[in-house]
Amino acid sequence: MNIFLKELKSHRKSLIFWCIGVFLMVVSGMQKYSAFKSSGQSINDMIGSMPKSLRAILGFGAMDLSKISGYYAMLFLYLLLMATIHAVMLGATIIAKEERDKTSEFLFVKPVSRRTIITAKLSASFVNIVIFNLVTYGSLVSIMGKYSNGEDVNGDIAITMLAMFILQVLFMVTGSAIASIKKRPKTAASISAGVLMLTYLLSMAIDLNDDLEGLKYLTPFKYFEAKNIMFGGGLEISFVIISVILIAALSAITFVFYEKRDLNV
Repeated sequence: MNIFLKELKSHRKSLIFWCIGVFLMVVSGMQKYSAFKSSGQSINDMIGSMPKSLRAILGFGAMDLSKISGYYAMLFLYLLLMATIHAVMLGATIIAKEERDKTSEFLFVKPVSRRTIITAKLSASFVNIVIFNLVTYGSLVSIMGKYSNGEDVNGDIAITMLAMFILQVLFMVTGSAIASIKKRPKTAASISAGVLMLTYLLSMAIDLNDDLEGLKYLTPFKYFEAKNIMFGGGLEISFVIISVILIAALSAITFVFYEKRDLNV
């Protein structure tokens, strides 16, 4: 069977579960928004009474959460975290699973080059994150439209989904690069998840301490914050360029180290 199609098939169930999960997250998030609106309680007053550290951890910025656009800017952080976890785990496991499932020898003795194999695997991963992104976009447009009260947020959703897609690809190749470098790829998924969480925690630390602002280039979670994209100047070109460079470099690392790997069976 074609390697690309085989990889799509092997991750089909996982993708379905992730898509259901992101749909339910959107539904539950908007139900909470509706509950706050109907209660007459001021969301902004309630959030403003929280300590700054707690607001940073929960993703509450200076947005007007009484508006659907401000609430979405907060919700986007959780959707982004979910999307990047899926991407980094996918990038790591799509390589590591061959040794986990004891199929490395069977795969590598086929009359195809390792470059062809890794290209097919990364292509399948790319399709998976495209589908995840489109499901997220469709869920947001269809569900948030019911709560918008005439406020047009479709443009904001579209541009934030583009930002999410860039970070999905970045973390996908981060996972694949780690799995290719590791002599024991079985641990790649946990290490990749650890790298993601460290960058996320760094982004929160920057929110808590203005003196750490210079470290924002070290965490992709500060590249495309919803509050800057939606209420600022859109996607910042410098962060787009940095992301593209990182994606290219990590993709190259994946190819180079995958072609040099020894079999661990």
